[in-house]
Amino acid sequence: MSTATATLRQRTNGFTVTPHQYVRFAQAALLALSIIVATGAAVRLSGSGLGCPTWPQCYGHLYPPLSSHAVIEFGNRVLSVPLVLATGLAWVAALRRRPYRRDLVWLSFLLPMGVVAQAVLGGLTVEGKLDYGWVMAHFCLSMLILVAAAIVVWRAEHERDWTPSELIDRTTVRLTRVLVGLAAVTIVAGTAATAAGPHAGGAPGERINRLSFDGRGTMDFVIHRHAEIAFAFSLFALFCWWRARRIGAPKQIVRFLVVLLILLALQGIVGLDQYYLKLPTELVWIHVCLATAAWVTAVWLTCISEGYAARQRRVREQPSVGVADEQAAPV
Repeated sequence: MSTATATLRQRTNGFTVTPHQYVRFAQAALLALSIIVATGAAVRLSGSGLGCPTWPQCYGHLYPPLSSHAVIEFGNRVLSVPLVLATGLAWVAALRRRPYRRDLVWLSFLLPMGVVAQAVLGGLTVEGKLDYGWVMAHFCLSMLILVAAAIVVWRAEHERDWTPSELIDRTTVRLTRVLVGLAAVTIVAGTAATAAGPHAGGAPGERINRLSFDGRGTMDFVIHRHAEIAFAFSLFALFCWWRARRIGAPKQIVRFLVVLLILLALQGIVGLDQYYLKLPTELVWIHVCLATAAWVTAVWLTCISEGYAARQRRVREQPSVGVADEQAAPV
């Protein structure tokens, strides 16, 4: 990457980005990555996952046939173009940001690389006839890219010489780590529930390999386990909020814990409704979107706590540190 980065920096030598402008580039990338998750879920839930059974072309052509499933699937592929642009611009803008921040360059580089990996994995998913393993991996990779995007936005919004006005204790930092871990387990369990459910992504009549144990249907079993994990996650988030209020944790922590609790409450309502209504596609789509929002919120909480803790460690270790030294120290 070093040679390519140096060449790109030379070609864009007359173009610079301010820290405030770069925040907008990072936010645009995070938004685009979140939207593509929602549109990808719409493709699967509409039964259009195999609307274009070949990749990257559709039925061997650069355009889809006049079929609803083909148009929906191909449309989602077309949306990857602005996604690549948004993530690519976030990286290029990091190269031209002044003052230069190496951490933002390397972290933002993960975004376009992640999109490329998603495109390859998407092609393998199509070639694999929407086998549940490929579909689960596809969604989980999207969640990992969102982690990188959220970290980029957090770091872009906070300069090296940023000094938090509030203190954070080690237990709160550890609790947010556990919280994001539980969120990850809940996400994986949710993908397993989807893999065992009726929404395989293919049109009616298409044979799709679904998750099952010993050849038996496992939808109810997996859905109940997912619900139990999600309930434990919600209870832990409620405990974190109660404790944060009780000890006077930073206001940002409390605020985003409230947001997370609201999202989880909505998830619970939608989850119960979709179960008793036999998993209608509209509610499943809302469930996926809420899960994505809850995941980003949990990651953001961890960014806040880790950022506060890192800054406090530097202040303790170097109490007389200056702004120039702060610019060279990692967050």
